[in-house]
Amino acid sequence: MTDTPAKSHGRLAISASVTPRDLMSETPRLKGAWCAKVVTLFPDLFPGVLGASLTGKALQHGLWALEPIDLRAFGTGKHRQVDDTPAGGGAGLVMKPDVISRALAMAEIGTPADPARWPRVYLSPRGKPFCQADAARFAQAEGMTLLCGRFEGVDQRVIEQHGLEEVSLGDFVLTGGEIAAQAMLDATVRLIPGVLGNAASTEEESFSDGLLEHPQYTQPREWKGRSIPDVLLSGNHGEIAKWRRAEAERLTAARRPDLWAAYLARKGD
Repeated sequence: MTDTPAKSHGRLAISASVTPRDLMSETPRLKGAWCAKVVTLFPDLFPGVLGASLTGKALQHGLWALEPIDLRAFGTGKHRQVDDTPAGGGAGLVMKPDVISRALAMAEIGTPADPARWPRVYLSPRGKPFCQADAARFAQAEGMTLLCGRFEGVDQRVIEQHGLEEVSLGDFVLTGGEIAAQAMLDATVRLIPGVLGNAASTEEESFSDGLLEHPQYTQPREWKGRSIPDVLLSGNHGEIAKWRRAEAERLTAARRPDLWAAYLARKGD
């Protein structure tokens, strides 16, 4: 690999580096802070939305760290190629296992081998659907590595070799894994202690107990002929809790029969 950037198809120039871009370099990074390493062809897309609001403030305060790893730096040949035609024929291109493996090896430096302590995730439309329980699991780890796919996907052999967990954002296809990675990181990072101002706010959210969240209201008391339900203004916290639970159950049964069935099964009803 040469130090001089080479030109690539569709690009004017490459400024690839095998050194992860530590986005905490100009801000404090607390010892043991949760860290996300993102292997991507587009490191400049990060932090993106993660740099805004509460996740952005937590990033600046060192509560978590983000290290995009430029996949292009590990490409082969004059143009730092990262893909090739599918074995067996077909449309599109497949990301090469040797290239991906070198990038993942860089990401693995200094991380625990135990996937419970450091999950390694490939964002894939054929993966297990991402859910709130996954976000909680990831947040309880020491950090995680995310591989953002492109083109027709990644050579199966590198998925098996590195024990990648395939996770999907939903039943649809994106042009790449970067948007999915940011969504999953947002859901995960907000569960890290200290990121949200009020940790209790995560306990009543949608999916936290298998139900959708109850409706929310705020002032003014009346707006366009619609009023805040009287029970929410009663000051009776027991009745308020009962109302919220009933509304959560009603909405879940009406809108997400799959969640409702699972909820009833857990209750033994």
